[in-house]
Amino acid sequence: MARLRKLSVVFVSAFVVVALGVLPALAADVTTPFTGKAVNGGTVTHEHRAGRHTLTVSADFQVPGSPDPHWQVVDSQGTVYLLDRLKLKDDRVNRSITLPAYIGDVAKVQMWCAWAEVLLGEASFTSPIAMK
Repeated sequence: MARLRKLSVVFVSAFVVVALGVLPALAADVTTPFTGKAVNGGTVTHEHRAGRHTLTVSADFQVPGSPDPHWQVVDSQGTVYLLDRLKLKDDRVNRSITLPAYIGDVAKVQMWCAWAEVLLGEASFTSPIAMK
């Protein structure tokens, strides 16, 4: 009987260790799918690791064919922050960005064409994500 208790304690401990490793990934915030003129589908995931806030587009996100797409975020007050380019040189794509410290929260993520100055698509979080 004592042996069975020790074995159950080992299994419970292993479960807790695995759960603590997996739960932060499951707790990541995810937007609604993008909708818009040129970007429809795909989501953005927000993660906070080592004091840094990052946004990453999902694998099913289709890069728009516009000439100069950029990441853009909107906070809960409606302030818009134009960030990094989505397309980089040599057909590389900036699928993840680190948010600057001056952004207080993020309510929406947008793809913005800086050349044509047009909104390509938008995805929203269910509630604003605080950056503090």
